[in-house]
Amino acid sequence: MTRIASDPGLLERAARLWRTVRWLRAGQIVGRVRFRLARPRPDHSPPPPIRPRRGAAWCRPPEREASLLGPYRVRLLGAERHLDDAGWDDPAVPLLWRYNLHYFDDFAAEGSARRRPWQRALLARWLRENPPGRGTAWAPYPCSLRIVNWIKWWLGGETPEPEALHSAAVQARWLSRRLEWHLLGNHLFVNAKALVFAGVFFEGPEAAGWLATGRDILLRELPEQILPDGGHLERSPMYHALALEDVLDLLNLLRHGAPREAASLEQALQSRAGPMLHWMCYMRHADGGYARFNDSAEGVAPTSADIKRYAAELGLRGSEPGPGMHRLEDSGYVRVRRGPVDAWLDVAPIGPDYLPGHAHADTLSFEMSLSGEELIVNRGTSEYGTGPRRQAERGTALHSTLQIGAHDSSEVWAGFRVGRRARPGGIDLRDWTVSASHDGYRHLSGRPCHHRRWSFSDTGVLIEDRLEPPARERSTVRLHLAPGVDAVSAGATRWRLCRNGAPVAWAEVQGGSTQVVDTRHADRFGHLVDARTIEVSLNGPEASVHITWADRCTSSS
Repeated sequence: MTRIASDPGLLERAARLWRTVRWLRAGQIVGRVRFRLARPRPDHSPPPPIRPRRGAAWCRPPEREASLLGPYRVRLLGAERHLDDAGWDDPAVPLLWRYNLHYFDDFAAEGSARRRPWQRALLARWLRENPPGRGTAWAPYPCSLRIVNWIKWWLGGETPEPEALHSAAVQARWLSRRLEWHLLGNHLFVNAKALVFAGVFFEGPEAAGWLATGRDILLRELPEQILPDGGHLERSPMYHALALEDVLDLLNLLRHGAPREAASLEQALQSRAGPMLHWMCYMRHADGGYARFNDSAEGVAPTSADIKRYAAELGLRGSEPGPGMHRLEDSGYVRVRRGPVDAWLDVAPIGPDYLPGHAHADTLSFEMSLSGEELIVNRGTSEYGTGPRRQAERGTALHSTLQIGAHDSSEVWAGFRVGRRARPGGIDLRDWTVSASHDGYRHLSGRPCHHRRWSFSDTGVLIEDRLEPPARERSTVRLHLAPGVDAVSAGATRWRLCRNGAPVAWAEVQGGSTQVVDTRHADRFGHLVDARTIEVSLNGPEASVHITWADRCTSSS
């Protein structure tokens, strides 16, 4: 107690930790203890026999960007390294890059067939240099993705070598004892997916056990992780796309010759694939990019166009949004389409309380495209980890919403943790107007609540912000402009929004002083580009920004 009393920072850190862990489920805590204490031994028994293929033809899965630039030269997440220099598990290399190195995503990448000699060389080296149970290679998540990618490679026509087949069985046995019950969410889902893939690819009693374990987890997790409106529970459009790919991969596999024991799983997957595809179509820009809420970035999930192609080959089609206000009520987003404007409004909880690892402090932020080109955005995600850029990208300041002082609307910290959580409320849609509020600043003096209203017309959108009661610290509304868009002063309160020097819209500010500042935008993981941001410092408790389209307003310039 004396130490805590003499170190107020220690007390605050302890309180923040409590605000974070109090939401965990008992199973996660027990699972973490078991995961850390368990010391399974790899089982080197011979692999089960391969199951004969008797079902429908194998459909080509979505293709990612090629990552293998030579036999041992790899480009991942915007960084290029040679295996002779970086090795498989160099602690100086970011953990996410090392994870991706062990996925073998290049096996299903664009132009994969042209790189077969390099891929075989990489696989042979991996088998030599990654003994079972050691290092990042054998962490459950990369182990899961690798099992799936190898089996998809073989199902696509590649002949499996005996050493690789044996390793795949060893990995499945290892994974079955290292399931990520302490994390749940997408990690446990891909663990189960990998066991189903192994259980269907191989046959016999051992394979049947893998299939049963994976099937039972997925049947339990599908209703939990896929919300009734089709959205993924973590409220990240990118992770939703990855989850949809998982569901489609599993349907592809099960239709390719699964045993009868998998029939219930195929039915459950089929019932959710359509709503998930529908949700993805509603949460993407006209160029196909995913809206940047929570941990969303381009270049990680397959493109929405390739997912739609894959789904169509499996007999599934998603509907595109028509004009109107479309509320994805269970996941918490609103999609608006009126005239030339498309907008995505975040009136959602940051995610499930027990699993906020990919959450950002982005409540009541929004993105907007005009005539099919992005205009207002969130700044995206360029890295994971615990560095300052990661903290900034999760923070409120890099999202198109209001911030009080330097406080985040949700208490994001340590890369993947959240203490206090903003709760949205007062959500109302009527007459082309969307209203909502959140209480993420309730811990501040006066307990201010942020209210925001978007009002859409044929010629513009009015964004109104109000703090009730007024905040005692200076508050700032930020509108992050898409890369390539600039704001040029056209008077005390007016700004001309230009793309490549040509005006596309106007912004009229009331209730605050305005400046335009230089920022950096996460174009994708590992890549930042220059961009501009409009900052409105509130003079009182209210401010508004009225954005109108250039074709109706240039005459008044």
